[in-house]
Amino acid sequence: MTAPRSKTIATWLALAGGALGLHRFYLYGWSDRWGWLTWPPTLLGAWGAMRMHALGQDDRLAWLLIPFLGLTLSAAMLTAIVYGLTPRERWLARHDPRGATRAWPWLDVIGVVAATATGAIVLIATIAFVAQRSFEYAAAPPARDAATAAPPTGGASPPR
Repeated sequence: MTAPRSKTIATWLALAGGALGLHRFYLYGWSDRWGWLTWPPTLLGAWGAMRMHALGQDDRLAWLLIPFLGLTLSAAMLTAIVYGLTPRERWLARHDPRGATRAWPWLDVIGVVAATATGAIVLIATIAFVAQRSFEYAAAPPARDAATAAPPTGGASPPR
């Protein structure tokens, strides 16, 4: 039998470190596969953010990587909301059958409110970022080789 797990602690771990799977490790141990699967998209997204900071907004690889971070953060906030809103009886049946952990309902509510605000901001920012980059990519003229580029319009063409 595993040790009893607090709903409040799980909620706040999902809020603070959910993108790294801390809530999963707390609930299910270090061998939890889903906890470890949160690391690659989080780290790829963080690498994309660092690339954009270092190389500027024209780095297309960063365009592709940053949404991974936004989506994993949004998923972590959704998890915190689900944990915080899970009825105590259901939580006790699944994670604490003896009822050994203390209940702090107001901390659960504060965690849910914080996760809702953070998740909404992150998700809206991610959607806006992806939409903006998609439109910029679609509107950008295709890169052409200098040898095959047509002469500029409006002026006389060079003599042959």
